[in-house]
Amino acid sequence: MTQITFPEIQVAAPDMEATRQAYEQLHQSYDAAENLDDALEVLQRWDQLRRQIDTWQAVTELRFHQDTRDEQAKQARDHCDQLRPKLTELSVNLKRKLLQDPQRPALEERMGKQAFSLWESETTTYEPVIEEDLVQESRLNAQYTELLAGAKLSFQGQTSNLSEIVKYREDPDRNVRQAADQVRWQWFEDHRETLDDIFDQLVTLRDGMAQKLGFDNFVDLGYQRMTRVDYNQQDVARYREMVLAEVTPFGEELRNHQARQLGIEKTMAWDEAVYFPQGNPTPGNDYDHMIRQAHAMFADIGYGLDDFFQRMVDGQFMDLKNREGKAGGGFCTSFDLYGMPYIFANFNGTRGDVEVFTHEMGHAFQCYMSRHQPWVEYLWPTYESCEIHSMGLEFLTWPTMEKFFGERADDFRQLHLASSLIFLPYGVAVDHFQHLVYENPTASPAERHAMWQDLETQYQPWLDYGDLPHAGQGGRWQSQRHIYASPFYYIDYTLAQTCALQFWLRAAHDRDQAMKDYTHLCSLGGQAPFQELVKAASLVSPFEDGCLSGVVKEARQWLDI
Repeated sequence: MTQITFPEIQVAAPDMEATRQAYEQLHQSYDAAENLDDALEVLQRWDQLRRQIDTWQAVTELRFHQDTRDEQAKQARDHCDQLRPKLTELSVNLKRKLLQDPQRPALEERMGKQAFSLWESETTTYEPVIEEDLVQESRLNAQYTELLAGAKLSFQGQTSNLSEIVKYREDPDRNVRQAADQVRWQWFEDHRETLDDIFDQLVTLRDGMAQKLGFDNFVDLGYQRMTRVDYNQQDVARYREMVLAEVTPFGEELRNHQARQLGIEKTMAWDEAVYFPQGNPTPGNDYDHMIRQAHAMFADIGYGLDDFFQRMVDGQFMDLKNREGKAGGGFCTSFDLYGMPYIFANFNGTRGDVEVFTHEMGHAFQCYMSRHQPWVEYLWPTYESCEIHSMGLEFLTWPTMEKFFGERADDFRQLHLASSLIFLPYGVAVDHFQHLVYENPTASPAERHAMWQDLETQYQPWLDYGDLPHAGQGGRWQSQRHIYASPFYYIDYTLAQTCALQFWLRAAHDRDQAMKDYTHLCSLGGQAPFQELVKAASLVSPFEDGCLSGVVKEARQWLDI
């Protein structure tokens, strides 16, 4: 692979006419192939073309997220949104040819069956009739991103964005926490009508696309878009029930335990992020110190993470500082033409910086370990598998947390474990909400907010928003960007968390074997579906009965509850 730095990456937008001609040539060459090797050589040319296009899309999306106010970046993103459906159509047409090819069994033998399983899902999700709908969907997603990125919140004499104000949720002073939450949720209340309108347009648009493609509703189309090839809606519903039965009751105990630790009668919404009277452990605001400690952490861990992190730093493949105009959240993308990932985050001086950093490093490490996979389909696995690498690394870095938190490293570990478990009921509530929304696409905004309130009562009965605006009226879901931009991409976090917690348990008994299984899983990329990858890492599928019981039992002992 070419050793390149991020500033050197310049990928021109594809010329559509030239790209169409390239695809016509691929079809002609494939049809003229005299044997399997010739056919595979054509497909390797197709793979290289897709890596080029995917790299351009990744750079374009990243530039927009780095500064949502940059008009040039916005225009480039809009151009990308316009071209994406046309590029999808070209790719889908070739995939359909391969799925129907009489020599498909021979191709599967050489390429692996997983690519064909993915294509079977992907080819059901596009027809030219929804081209303009897809463009509009992208525009609405960008509108949501820009709206939240442009938020300016006045608090304690300073102007904060939505990423910055979150740090006050971990302030030791309860009054500060409550006041900061008031300001944060007031912003959402002030923009409620716009947020409702964007989402209403998205739901209507997505339901319309499902109808045009012959699906009963967007739930079915959404599962196909997520390429879930080895589990279905019934499996997910059963998993949600397991979380409700085994984790929600433990969540109530955790919140009660948290209240006792804080010396308060009840854990209110503005208390949820704080676990210690003196406040949570923090790594501080010194970015350069964070990077030095990260170097030391990965040097101690080894298993290839040390060399990889050095490569990320040297190549400038990270953007971690919060700033005005930058989109919120964190993610990892990749430049497939060069075999390098890129980490995007918004540090704000809280323990979340360490969690987000190790999370996205897990994604990036998997991407790097998989860079030699022969087909673009296998560079990344499906999303629920991707999240095992990220959440798994959060737990596998536990022994080095003294580097960030010093004598409070155990406090961090306690907080991280408790918040990871109590996240599960929230995560499945997000998934359940999306099922209800898309099964009832004509519901009013008020009805959607009522749906969310009902689910909070079911999965998170401990929640009490007091007099907080918006969140207390069923609006908390509007701060969750996945619900807007990536429908049905959230149960993935909970499935992966269930697997990551198994890595936590196994590392406590045999760290070397746990690390070997982890790095092996990363190297497999996406060459197998979710449950096969889980098995390859010696983990238990989240869909198996009792998969959560052992984790909850061990966590109860570890947290002394």
